Amino acid sequence: MKPASVKTLTCWLFLLLFIVAASPAAAQWPRMTPSKDGVPISYEVYGNGEPTLIFVHGWSCDARYWQKQIDHFSKKNRMVLLDLAGHGHSGMGRSQYTMKAFGEDVKAVVEAVGSKEVILIGHSMGGPVIAEAARLMPGRVLGLIGVDTFGNVAYPLTPEIVAGMVSPLEEDFQAGSRQFVTPMLVPDTPAPLREWILSDMAAAPPAVALSALKEMMGLFITGESAAIFQEVRLPVMAVNADLWPIDVENNRKHMASFEATVIKGTDHFLMLARPEVFNPALEEAVGKIVKRK
Repeated sequence: MKPASVKTLTCWLFLLLFIVAASPAAAQWPRMTPSKDGVPISYEVYGNGEPTLIFVHGWSCDARYWQKQIDHFSKKNRMVLLDLAGHGHSGMGRSQYTMKAFGEDVKAVVEAVGSKEVILIGHSMGGPVIAEAARLMPGRVLGLIGVDTFGNVAYPLTPEIVAGMVSPLEEDFQAGSRQFVTPMLVPDTPAPLREWILSDMAAAPPAVALSALKEMMGLFITGESAAIFQEVRLPVMAVNADLWPIDVENNRKHMASFEATVIKGTDHFLMLARPEVFNPALEEAVGKIVKRK
């Protein structure tokens, strides 16, 4: 290769690296901030623009489950992905992994990034988590968006039903986890994604997963899952799969407002399985909340 060609190639290489580094979605090291109880919480920040979008993962998941949203949403907004305590890169050390404590994790991250106006987006268990976080941050949260959650915040559960759900996980967490998560997937879920989700969630720390699951289910037994919205008087949206029904009217009895968008033919992890449909639907939900400011 001629020297001039080498020089040209080198220039192009540095230009490419600069573009990648300057991209809103450029890879970065996670940051850390302590939650109220001192547990370190890992989070990542992408893009600029208010309001800030705070993405909260579900049970036995972590920030990686939002990987297909980064490029789309970081173009217009600052977006924050976090790992709740006991998940991903965040610390452990709690005896109980309650939704309120997870809400404190979210609050700590919001304060760390200095956001004055946020929209909280929560997948699955992330739904009750963002409701708790909103209660802890009055005046700062514009609205909540559930992702395949908030199907019926007053769904009737009994201790016996919960015990039956949890028992296989207590006996053999890895096998029980796969059994628990499999119905959340659909035949069209790509095989590599299916196996990644099943294997990844089965690798969660059992003590954390069992505590979080029992605490979340307990809110439905006591009715707190619905009662919290007497304090959290914010617009609530949902972008859900069509695996389970959504009781819109019942939710509206408890919430200041509630709207739902249903994406057909996808699974519980629709942000990974169908990002080309999910991202525009989530963007529309964000837009509706912003218009209500």
